[in-house]
Amino acid sequence: MTGDTNRAITQATQYVEPFSLFSSSDITLFQAGSHYRLYEKFGAHPMELEGANGTYFAVWAPDAAFVAVMGDFNGWDHYSHTLYPRWDSSGIWEGFVPGVKTGALYKYFIRSHSGEELIKGDPYANYWEVRPNTASIVYPLEYEWDDKKWMSQRAKRNSLDSPFSVYEVQLGSWRRPDPSDPERVYSYQEIAEMLVPYVKEMGFTHVELMPVMEHPFDGSWGYQITGYFAPTSRHGTPQDFMEMVEAFHLADIGVILDWVPSHFPYDAHGLYRFDGSHVYEYADMRKGYHPDWNSYIFNYARNEVRSFLLSNAIFWLDRFHADGLRVDAIASMIHLDYSRERGAWVPNELGGNENLEAISFLKKMNETVYALFPDVQTIAEDSTSHYGVSRPTFMGGLGFGMKWMMGWMNDTLDYFKKDPIHRKWYQNDLTFSLVYAFGENFMLPLSHDEVVHGKSPMLYKMPGDDWQKFANLRLLYSYMYTHPGTKLLFMGDEFGQTSEWNYKGELDWHLMQYNTHKGLKAFVQDLNKLYASATALYEQQFDAAGFEWITVNDYDNCILGYIRKGKAAGDVLLVMLNMTPVVREHYLVGLPVAGEWVEVLNSDAPQYYGSGVVNTGVLKTVKQIYNGRDYTLSLRLPPLGATILKLQPAV
Repeated sequence: MTGDTNRAITQATQYVEPFSLFSSSDITLFQAGSHYRLYEKFGAHPMELEGANGTYFAVWAPDAAFVAVMGDFNGWDHYSHTLYPRWDSSGIWEGFVPGVKTGALYKYFIRSHSGEELIKGDPYANYWEVRPNTASIVYPLEYEWDDKKWMSQRAKRNSLDSPFSVYEVQLGSWRRPDPSDPERVYSYQEIAEMLVPYVKEMGFTHVELMPVMEHPFDGSWGYQITGYFAPTSRHGTPQDFMEMVEAFHLADIGVILDWVPSHFPYDAHGLYRFDGSHVYEYADMRKGYHPDWNSYIFNYARNEVRSFLLSNAIFWLDRFHADGLRVDAIASMIHLDYSRERGAWVPNELGGNENLEAISFLKKMNETVYALFPDVQTIAEDSTSHYGVSRPTFMGGLGFGMKWMMGWMNDTLDYFKKDPIHRKWYQNDLTFSLVYAFGENFMLPLSHDEVVHGKSPMLYKMPGDDWQKFANLRLLYSYMYTHPGTKLLFMGDEFGQTSEWNYKGELDWHLMQYNTHKGLKAFVQDLNKLYASATALYEQQFDAAGFEWITVNDYDNCILGYIRKGKAAGDVLLVMLNMTPVVREHYLVGLPVAGEWVEVLNSDAPQYYGSGVVNTGVLKTVKQIYNGRDYTLSLRLPPLGATILKLQPAV
């Protein structure tokens, strides 16, 4: 080694002080796949060391031969600030750089053992430049939270026997300052000022945000993430995002975040081949590449990757007070043959198609989340019949709190798309969901996936003329809100959006000038109000004891009837659905209990733009055996409508 080289190395390293935030137990947990607070160690942390202010940097690059931090503080020099590799073969590079302040831009310059040179963003960065720029930003997450009341009460708000009605939102396209300019979006504060009172007015208990984690491509809707530990800078700073979450909490609204531990994109500054080797993804592309999304799959067998993902789940619950995580694309994680042709996947060690490492990780993630935050919910988006997704891990389940009921969504939409004259032949398709409704803790989703890619908006899935489309949609929502399970509705569905969702634009708010759309919006408000106030609809929403069929075999008239029950005796709602446009006067219903009934909601009421076929006053049962029941009630059933009646307490 020449003298010049020695001087160059000395000069390069003199700006970085040896320092570490990692203890030996941190390294042990990291390498065991059990560390859930790595965000306190990795990344960029402004601090004071021996009287000097600066920033401590730490990054995992196990196959790197050389790692330096570069940024606007050193003219983006690749060599002047070389990080130190830890002595313990953990693959961690670290060091303290004096003078680097909050707001500094930075990246990592990495040279692999093969000589390949890469420039990467920080996987643990809390803040990034607004796309298309890709630098990480030194940014601490200090914030004084003012939501203590919500946090102390949310165990009840988030429990499985409480109303759980979710409004799914994509922040950039709910509203825009200029709908014709996709580059302009509202700030987190501006969104909060409009969205919080709207969600409150509509009566939703929770809002679900499509991924807010930093992502380079708007067209991915946030599902192709490069900054797993940073809310997107499109709308402001991390503290601005915290303030928005707090605003929801102050209005007694929970915040669910979409979380994507299934795959990540190949952008040059992201996780893919982070140090020139397959660090975060499987090396075998039969497991590591996702053909549907042109992205890469996390290596769930690698303990350090498990710790990364585990820490990320906890990060959003810890630092951002999220009330739950909706976990995306579970089916693609737990099935090795997901969307793969024969021969394009590798069986597991038992010869099956399950990704045993991914299943093991999801169990570990849920166990950790519920141990640390027992008052939140994890919700699985899974389209398969995998056993026990929402059952405890000690019962062999995956440990989620809830699971999306994709079968209900597909069967229900297929049924409602049919002309009412044909529906009698497909009644069993609609009722099939009750065969398995209590096998999981199901959430009924009508999500963004149903109103994109040529599937048409909800309103235009419905058959018939304009009046019938709205009547059908009100009927569908009536069925959804009275069916066992929690609820999720995508933005725009609540007022009858007439165009497919477009992430570049905003919702069709101009439609609110029309009585048809105003009527639908008012009906969804009243459905949410009923769901939140009627214990019969939520106390036993995951228990077969809370549901009983009343009329299930009247195929010719396309009538369905069932009762929902609360835990208290006599806490009963009767739901009658008329799937045709024919009014049914004096329709007889056999009931197991005697008593007086009062209509509490009717989807055909005039204020919802219905035709006004309603039941007024107190309706009394007659002692008469009908349809195998001891008592009979006579009702008016509205055209393409639902009537919901409540049993009155005995005097």
